[in-house]
Amino acid sequence: MIQKSKRVPQPFLLGILVSWLAGLSACSHQRQHTALPLEAAHEIRLLTVQKTMTPDFSEAIGTVRAAQSAELSSQVVGAIVRVNVHEGDRVQRGEVLVTIDAAQQRSAYDSARAGLRASEQSIASTEAEYALAEATMKRYQALFNKKSVSPQEFDEVKTRLAGAKARLEAASASRQQAEAAVSEASTAVGFTRIRAPYDGIVVAKLADAGTLASPGVPILTVEDIARFRLEATVDENQIATVHLGETVPVVIDSLGSQMMTGRVVQIVPMADPASRTLTVKVDLPANPQIRSGMFGRAHFPRGERESMLVPKGALIHRGQLDGLYVVGKDNVAGLRYVTLGELSADRVEVLSGLENGEQIVACPGERELGGRKVGVEPK
Repeated sequence: MIQKSKRVPQPFLLGILVSWLAGLSACSHQRQHTALPLEAAHEIRLLTVQKTMTPDFSEAIGTVRAAQSAELSSQVVGAIVRVNVHEGDRVQRGEVLVTIDAAQQRSAYDSARAGLRASEQSIASTEAEYALAEATMKRYQALFNKKSVSPQEFDEVKTRLAGAKARLEAASASRQQAEAAVSEASTAVGFTRIRAPYDGIVVAKLADAGTLASPGVPILTVEDIARFRLEATVDENQIATVHLGETVPVVIDSLGSQMMTGRVVQIVPMADPASRTLTVKVDLPANPQIRSGMFGRAHFPRGERESMLVPKGALIHRGQLDGLYVVGKDNVAGLRYVTLGELSADRVEVLSGLENGEQIVACPGERELGGRKVGVEPK
């Protein structure tokens, strides 16, 4: 048997719905008018931001280069027998870095030495001949003074002496030529050993054993790591602010934001017609971490300008954004994102997002202060 379900009266359901909506409305109204108290943060030091006059700089980017850099190549043609160094090796002045096959140069040296020996033998022979002719001349001079020989005989002896002297002079000249040939051949043998021009480090190895070395074709590049320079490019309309001998702040980005002091040692007088820039070379202080090829920035002074500076410790970093906790008149701190400019050792310039005279939290640290009341640190 199927039982019929009892229907709930509609007025009863409508009453339940009205009661539920009224309760919801009352709860919502209660939440809307119930204000949650702001959490207070005590011992927070505040700082009033004021615009100040600060030194103005024009920034020029550049690349670090060694003050001395040499591309070493052979001065003779020959096969490379051995390369004694690799990239990164430190070398000393005069150290043999590359050896080239010297068979041809040694053959030329041996031939020059043989020519020198032959000229020395010729000198010995002509010196003996000249000594005999000179002695004969002295005897005939005495006889001629006594009228014991005829003028013709005396002239013949004098001619023989002159001939011996000429042959001796020619032999001397030949010996000088032979000595020069030996010196040249010896120098050519020395060219088969490429030596370090100064103390430094090998930064490039461009050839290996078996390669044919030729004059002008680089084999190694050696840099003097004792002195480096920043070669910066300066716009032509800013070059008037650069002066030889002046000291300028320099930042090497890979070494951090700490500034070092450089000195302008050269202003290349010719501008690049494509970029309308000039190259300025700035000597850098000794630093074992500096390497050739690093990116750097030089700051050339050009007077003063008005700027707004805040401590670096006041910054809040959120991903790629930078912000500050700004405190309003109600003493409630709110995070405000700002645009930053120049950095220094302990301060940073705010370009936008902050007004002159506003208060900020000087050192928030890791604390979350957004929406909290803050007070001045007790003195």
